[in-house]
Amino acid sequence: MKKIFEAKILQVGPEAQNMIEEANMLILFGEEAPEDLAEYCFKIDNKNLLGSILEGGKLVVDNQEYSITAVGNVVEKNLTGLGHITISFDGSKEGSLPGTLHVAADQAVVIEKGSTIQIFEVAQVG
Repeated sequence: MKKIFEAKILQVGPEAQNMIEEANMLILFGEEAPEDLAEYCFKIDNKNLLGSILEGGKLVVDNQEYSITAVGNVVEKNLTGLGHITISFDGSKEGSLPGTLHVAADQAVVIEKGSTIQIFEVAQVG
């Protein structure tokens, strides 16, 4: 698998962990996150995407791997433009919101300042 994205968590908003526990989602945002959203966000240091985020790819938080089950139609645009995506750990196969990346998670996600987030492209067959 080819790594197409990697970012470090620079800052954790005071409500960010609650979003994981209560809503089963986390919000990534680049360093320019708006003030009213920043408290719910994990701020990241990078917006460079080197490929396409597709179903079947992998999201890796530190060393924990999650399969990508659905990709909203503006996930890539928002990630490269703002460093902003919502990651929902609901395993949904139907993308709910345009900026949401859905992944299958069988356990609670642990993420903190200094954590690394990576996205791997699905291996092409043939």
